[in-house]
Amino acid sequence: MKTRRQFLNIAGAAALATAGFSAQAQAQETLNLHQMLPPQAAVPSQILEPWAAKVAEESNGSLTIKHFPSMQLGGTPPELMDQAKDGVADIVWTVIGYTPGRYPRSEVFELPFMATTAEATSMAFWDMFDEHMKDTEFKDLHIIGTWVHGPGLIHTKDPVETPEDLQGMKIRGGSRLVTNLVEKLGATAVGMPVPAVSEALSKGVIDGTTIPWEVTTAVKSSELVTNHTEFTGNSLYVLGFVLAMNKDKYESLPDEAKAALDANSGAEFSAWAGKMMDELDAPGLKIAEDLGNNIITIDAEGTEEWKELAQPIYEEWVADMESKGIDGQALIDQARAKIDEYSK
Repeated sequence: MKTRRQFLNIAGAAALATAGFSAQAQAQETLNLHQMLPPQAAVPSQILEPWAAKVAEESNGSLTIKHFPSMQLGGTPPELMDQAKDGVADIVWTVIGYTPGRYPRSEVFELPFMATTAEATSMAFWDMFDEHMKDTEFKDLHIIGTWVHGPGLIHTKDPVETPEDLQGMKIRGGSRLVTNLVEKLGATAVGMPVPAVSEALSKGVIDGTTIPWEVTTAVKSSELVTNHTEFTGNSLYVLGFVLAMNKDKYESLPDEAKAALDANSGAEFSAWAGKMMDELDAPGLKIAEDLGNNIITIDAEGTEEWKELAQPIYEEWVADMESKGIDGQALIDQARAKIDEYSK
């Protein structure tokens, strides 16, 4: 694996968080950070808060970031990108796929069996964002980081060992490509943001969900379903994330505050966030194991049937990109090459 310098010493994250958030009183600028998950969830507690603390510390008191979890500033998760664009929030963290069709090039990393590790894929994502997306679909936002989660799984009430087992099931998907994948595999897809998953499972609205291990700790899915289907090799799917900032707000910051943000943005931050996503899968897996749940692993030979069913998504996506004047096949080829490069 080719790696970049480690972004943050995790052992010092708690101390940094305390120092960063206690700096609010003396800060000249306070930015609000809005996102959908509760503060104890993995991404807020292990990525967003340490990042905010590090920015505050390096700004020498010129900047602090106030965290508003669980949509405390109002609205719904699909509205987060517009909240950053319109200035309702200064910074948002969100799933790009919650606003389908608006950020088409970013979907290349959500194609089935495209991603390897979250770290390698996130490194590729930032490179391609910088080349293809920064000045096109994301031009109205200041993007701090781009990354993906670890390998996506299928978590269900009944066991899923083959695509045939999905027949008749209602499975939640988190983006248009994932819901398309669910349909291609034979289930009925139900699109919804991740905060709605727990209630949907408990009420029987859905029979299962597609999420990585990392999210299972927040939505308590391992207590609600007992079967988990994972895949060897490349990921069944991943979702793309952005940490996005209102562009005018960024440009209005004093130089010292802007420098602190810049030092904690971009390729290095995205790679670190992706690496953290890989590491944050372990606690979710352990909970399922401790509960005695059924963990089904599809090996390389068994994966071929799933890949064959998913293949039409590639042709459909390339055609969709062509209708928008985008060379989708070139994006696929470049994404694969970069993921392979960073996976070595």
